[in-house]
Amino acid sequence: MEPISPVTVLYNAPHQIPFQLPISQYFYFTGLSAGSFVISVIAVLGGKVEYKPLGKIGAILAPLCLILAPMNLLVDMTQPARFWHLMTYLPGYVNWKSPITYGVILLSTYPISATIYAYFVYAGNQKYAKIFAILGIPLAISVHGYTGFILALGKGRALWNTALMPTLFIVSAMVSGIALMIIMAILRNVFFMKDATEEEREKDATLIHGLGGFLGAAIITDLFLIFNAVLVILTSSKEAFEAAHLLLWGKFALEFVGIEIVLGGLIPLFIVFYPKTKSSFKWLSFASVLTMVGIFAMRFTVVVGGQSVPLH
Repeated sequence: MEPISPVTVLYNAPHQIPFQLPISQYFYFTGLSAGSFVISVIAVLGGKVEYKPLGKIGAILAPLCLILAPMNLLVDMTQPARFWHLMTYLPGYVNWKSPITYGVILLSTYPISATIYAYFVYAGNQKYAKIFAILGIPLAISVHGYTGFILALGKGRALWNTALMPTLFIVSAMVSGIALMIIMAILRNVFFMKDATEEEREKDATLIHGLGGFLGAAIITDLFLIFNAVLVILTSSKEAFEAAHLLLWGKFALEFVGIEIVLGGLIPLFIVFYPKTKSSFKWLSFASVLTMVGIFAMRFTVVVGGQSVPLH
């Protein structure tokens, strides 16, 4: 009788990744909306005539981007036709301790406020435009900040569970919003100001170059926050170190280091501050596109990469 050979049994429990690309895109578009709105409000509240084009561009971009954002949530839902249930439950049935509840409220009130604001901006009613600008700022910041807050509450996810997450999301929203505003402002200058005087085009160009410097400052702030976040997870728990490994030299290194940090951060930073490129519309457009790609990579690595590390 032959001896029974030893048998090795390996158990593998695959970890689900419920948040996929649509959620990353949802975060991305809400960020574009919030960033565009904030820049528009700064232009409107500034009161200077030369800032008006920026105010109008941002006023229309904010609600447009916000229309695209919830569409990704509908795609992600198992039963998208029932999305309206989120807004019709009586207060007694709503879980007021859940940040999702406040997210639904914000996603319902912010678009209305942004649309009314856009109407008054284009109608030339500065008084009411400023009122809704002031009302809309906390809504715009909260809409995107709460997404980072939701992820930060994921205590079992080492990459998400940091107090920096809401701030990082808000700052990166500003970065992508400024980049989008630069692209739209350049398109306006090149294609829709052909009948403008040389002086008007000169003032508009100066405004766009100022946005380039603003973009550089926002990128520096964003990279500083990322550096701090990575430093913390590198020196934290075993699971946190594994998350850092995935980002720095593992599965998501291309998206994080290659696209987010280098392509979407360091290269645009060089372009907007280097004397020979910062005054060129072509280079500024290129830097802005790279920045937007980098922020999208950030959303993807945080959302999908954050779920790739096994739960504690």
